[in-house]
Amino acid sequence: MAEVAGSSGSSLQQQPVSQETVRKGRIWRYLRLLGPGLVTGAADDDPSGVATYAQAGATFANGMLWTAPVTLPMMAGVQEICDRTALATGESLGTLIRRKFTRKPRIVIGILVVALLIANTLNIAADLMAIGQGMELLGAGPDHLWAAVAGVAIAVTLMTGSFAVIAKVFKWLCLALLAYVGVLFVANVDWADVLAGLSGIQFRWSWEYLGLLVAVLGTTISPYLFFWQTAHRVEEMRSEDLGGHRPVALPDRDDRLARQKLHGARADVFAGMGFSVLVMFAIMAATAATLGKNGTQIGSAADAARALEPIAGPAAKALFSIGFIGTGFLAVPVLAGSASVGLAGLLGTRWGFDHKPRNARVFYSLLGVGIIGGIVLAVTLSDPIGLLVFVAVVNGIAAAPFLIVIMLVSGDRKIMGNYVNGGVAASIGWATAAIMAVAGAVGVWTTITGQGS
Repeated sequence: MAEVAGSSGSSLQQQPVSQETVRKGRIWRYLRLLGPGLVTGAADDDPSGVATYAQAGATFANGMLWTAPVTLPMMAGVQEICDRTALATGESLGTLIRRKFTRKPRIVIGILVVALLIANTLNIAADLMAIGQGMELLGAGPDHLWAAVAGVAIAVTLMTGSFAVIAKVFKWLCLALLAYVGVLFVANVDWADVLAGLSGIQFRWSWEYLGLLVAVLGTTISPYLFFWQTAHRVEEMRSEDLGGHRPVALPDRDDRLARQKLHGARADVFAGMGFSVLVMFAIMAATAATLGKNGTQIGSAADAARALEPIAGPAAKALFSIGFIGTGFLAVPVLAGSASVGLAGLLGTRWGFDHKPRNARVFYSLLGVGIIGGIVLAVTLSDPIGLLVFVAVVNGIAAAPFLIVIMLVSGDRKIMGNYVNGGVAASIGWATAAIMAVAGAVGVWTTITGQGS
C-alpha cells in the first residue's frame, strides 16, 4: 500500500502546473493583500467626495480634472507614510502622538482631533442623508427614514461585530465605487476635452474656482483618512497569528517576513489610492459630459444621479444611486472610527472593534456620539449637498496641521527606527503639507468672505 501511495503521489507531483493556474494564484495572492489601503482609498470617495467632484464637473466641466493626476502622488505618499508608522510600531497615530509630544502640544493636537470629530459628525450626517436620498431615488421610501435606519444599522454592526467581519464587509462595499466608472461607458464623454482638462490648461483664476478647488483637495486629502489608515493596519496586524491579539511590529519580525509585509502593505496602499483617483476622475468626467454640458445645478446629492437620466438613460441614475448608497455605508464607520481612534489613543485608552464596549468605553462612547449626532442631523437638515461641500472645505483647512504632525512623527528615528522617512517620502510629505497649508488659507478666506460661493 505504501508503494502504491508513493507512486500515486509521485505521478501527481510530476503533473505540470499550467500558466493559467500560476497566474490565477498570483492574482488571488495579490487580492488577499488588499485591505486597509483599499478601504481607505474607497472611503475617500464617500458621498462628500462624490458631491464635491460632481459639483466640480457640473460647474467647471473638465476644468478641474488636472487635480486627479496631481493628487495621486500626494495621496499615495501620505497614506504610505501613515501606514508605515503603524507597521513600524504596531501603534495607532493617536498613540504615537502621545509618545512623540509633550503635554502642551498634546492638548493643542487634542483640540484639533475634537474639531475633527465634530467635522466628521457633520460628514456622517451628510453621508446618511445621501444614503437616504439614494434609497428614495430607487423608490424604496422616504429619505429621512432610510437615513435613520442606515445610521442605526451601522451603529449596531460596529458595536456588536468583530473586526474580521467588518473588514470583509468593507472590502465588498468597495465594489460600489465601480458604479461611477461604469457611468463613463454610458455618458457621451468628449475625450479631447478630457485631455485638455487633465493638462491643466482649463485652470481658472476666480474665487469660485479656488473655493471649490479647496473642497476638492480637502475631500481627497482628508485628515480622517490619516487616522483610519493607521488604525485599520494595526487592527489587521492584531488579527494575524503571530502575536495573538498583540500587533507584531516590523522590527520584531524575521527580516524576510518584515520585507514581505512592508512590500505587501505598500502594494495595498498604492492600489487603494489609484482606485480612489480613478473613481474621482470618472465622477468629474461623467458629470462634465452631462451636467456641465447642460448647465445643470446640483441642489442635492440625488440630483447628481437624477440629472443624468435624460442623457445617459436610467442606467446612469441607478449606478450613481447605488454608488453613493454603498460608499455611504462604507464611509460612515470610517468617519466615526477615525477620530474616535485618534482621541482614544491620545488619551492612552483602549480602542478597536475587536474590544467589547465595556473594555474600550472611551472609544465606543466617541463612536456613538459621532453616529448618533449624525443621525439627529440627518433627519433634521435638508441641504446635504451644501453640507457635503462645506465639510470638504473644512477638511481642506484642517489637513495641513495634521500633516505636519504626521511628518514629525514619521521622521523621528527614535519612534520609527530603520523605517523612518527616506528622502522621497519626506519630500512628498512636506510638499503635500505645504500645498494643503496654502489651500487651507484660501479656504479660510473664501469661507469668511463668501467669495467662493
